Amino acid sequence: MRFLYVLILALALNQAQADIEYRDFKQPEQEQAYQTLISELRCLVCQNQTIADSNADLAKDLRRQVYEMLQQGKSRQDIVDFMTDRYGDFVMYKPALKLKTMLLWLGPVLFLVIGLATVWVLRSKTTVTEEPLSKEQRAKLESILDKGDDA
Repeated sequence: MRFLYVLILALALNQAQADIEYRDFKQPEQEQAYQTLISELRCLVCQNQTIADSNADLAKDLRRQVYEMLQQGKSRQDIVDFMTDRYGDFVMYKPALKLKTMLLWLGPVLFLVIGLATVWVLRSKTTVTEEPLSKEQRAKLESILDKGDDA
């Protein structure tokens, strides 16, 4: 029985092994640029995580690619340009404000304005204007109500 516990524990430990990436930088500025870049680039598989947070294979490959480009002496802007040329503006977690990305930035505000305008229009159409009853309408209504009591 003890052997079974040890076997289960050994199998569980094998699965719990963490995948740690170690990058050796020549200068602290490179490491800072690396950390900044991987926290600004979106994982294209996960889509709601940066490549720093993701464990997807593509995110690991992108982190390696960013590291290699920094080691080659490329600037931050060169790396951002390369990634956006290859994967589009979607790869940036906060895309630059330009004509192509205007809908990404202004879309939520536009939908909010459209929603508020729709609510305002629908509320203004459903308001009932009360007009006083004429003497003839009041007499007709009273006769209908009186007949209802007799039945």
